[in-house]
Amino acid sequence: MTDTVAQPTADAKAAPDTMAWDSGLRRLMMIYLPLGCFVLILLFPFYWMAITSFKPNAELMNYKDNNPFWISSPTLAHIKHLLFNTAYPRWLTTTMLVAVGSTTLSLIASTLAAYAIERLRFRGSPYVGLGIYLAYLVPPSILFIPLATVVVQFGLFDSPLALILVYPTFLVPFCTWLLIGYFKSIPYELEECALVDGATRLQILRRITLPLAVPGLISAGIFSFTLSWNEFIYALAFIQSGANKTVPVAILTELVTGDVYQWGALMAGSLLGSLPVAIFYSLFVDYYVSSLTGAVKE
Repeated sequence: MTDTVAQPTADAKAAPDTMAWDSGLRRLMMIYLPLGCFVLILLFPFYWMAITSFKPNAELMNYKDNNPFWISSPTLAHIKHLLFNTAYPRWLTTTMLVAVGSTTLSLIASTLAAYAIERLRFRGSPYVGLGIYLAYLVPPSILFIPLATVVVQFGLFDSPLALILVYPTFLVPFCTWLLIGYFKSIPYELEECALVDGATRLQILRRITLPLAVPGLISAGIFSFTLSWNEFIYALAFIQSGANKTVPVAILTELVTGDVYQWGALMAGSLLGSLPVAIFYSLFVDYYVSSLTGAVKE
């Protein structure tokens, strides 16, 4: 009788261990293994750029005697050449100026447009919002030809100001859609109370809506800054002189002479050029995720 009672007790003790092992194995196969593969694939290009930036030319040109995934004799020659023998600091400054300027213009325009579409509720406002977002889907390869004509007629060709004024054409549509979704998550009763107290729409936008929409504004700013920083087609078409080029265009056109690729300088320029965007994302990643969640949820 005692053995009969003890047997289920032993099985009951063994069952949680089996379930825990099964749960741990399932977690490993369903979460950690795919996540590890994703991180490896995502970070490998940055690792390759980093090791190429510090490899001497002897190792870069001879993979038979050197490990392609490791550095035997690190060197700073490529970074020194990039910073002191090329106009890379000028390219970096121009890229930062263009990204900040176009991002500022896009945030101002998209904030006013999103607030008007979501809060004023004029006739046809949903279709206006949809039309603005559809404009984002137009490929830049189609628009850069007519935009080039406009830029030349205004005398802005080969000027960073041309990029600052052109980039909002593809930044404003997406930022407007993003902010419309975020403005929906802000209770309208707050604005109604302000209207009863005699506040104007601009006062409500400045004192109530914008402080509550800071995560959405940061997310739209990160998105605009990233696209402006990495944009290639417009920067290639509208800028001709080497001194006014942005980093994505300059490292490809200025560091490649004929069929000779300066791989060390190319990878160093790409690595240094990606650092500002990575820093912005790391500082504001929580706001970025929360604002996207709010926009999609609505």
